[in-house]
Amino acid sequence: MVTAELAGQFEAPIYGILAIGDAIDAHDWGDLPRPRVRLNGQPDDETTATILWDGEWEITWVTFRDMGAAFGVALLGIYVLVVAQFRDFRLPLVILTPIPLTLIGIVIGHMLFGAPFTATSMIGFIALAGIIVRNSILLVDFIGHARTPERPLRDVLLEAGAIRFKPILLTALAAMIGAGVILFDPIFQGLAISLLFGLMSSTLLTVLVIPAIYVALKDDGRAMSDDGGSGGHG
Repeated sequence: MVTAELAGQFEAPIYGILAIGDAIDAHDWGDLPRPRVRLNGQPDDETTATILWDGEWEITWVTFRDMGAAFGVALLGIYVLVVAQFRDFRLPLVILTPIPLTLIGIVIGHMLFGAPFTATSMIGFIALAGIIVRNSILLVDFIGHARTPERPLRDVLLEAGAIRFKPILLTALAAMIGAGVILFDPIFQGLAISLLFGLMSSTLLTVLVIPAIYVALKDDGRAMSDDGGSGGHG
């Protein structure tokens, strides 16, 4: 058995795995059998060469697997709570939609800082779910209270975005300021990047995506009124 450890610019093992995978694919093995690559667990057949990613990668694999399972349970819990609150099975899907939008900012943030996506980055992504869902609930709850049979849905959506944008923005800014304190910490930088850039992208996109999905699911077909729906709800 030959063992080796990763060293270099990137601390996350996935980057070394991808680089060595490319090197294996590009190499001319001639008459030799191409080695198999195993991401975890001991090889079943030792008669052929196997590259086994162990050590730090095994820890990473288990960590992300467990956090992913916990994230799924958290999303299910949020869905059940929102269903109980709004008595609707489709509306929680609208509320949960902005969660994937945080990935846009998270990926861009890691690229700008040249930082690897680590376990703390994943923790930041999970933590964002609660903040973003709260913003969605602010919009959806306002829409539910402001909507009346005589008002076009588009008027209500426009009013909800205008009135609820300020509290949504203040919530995001408060969390972003807190995350900025640890932005250059060597351990928790991934967490800070996820919170900062994930909040930035999702906050801007939430006020656009939620009304768009709401129209797609519950549109009443009526055009906006001339006053833009400013009628009487403060």
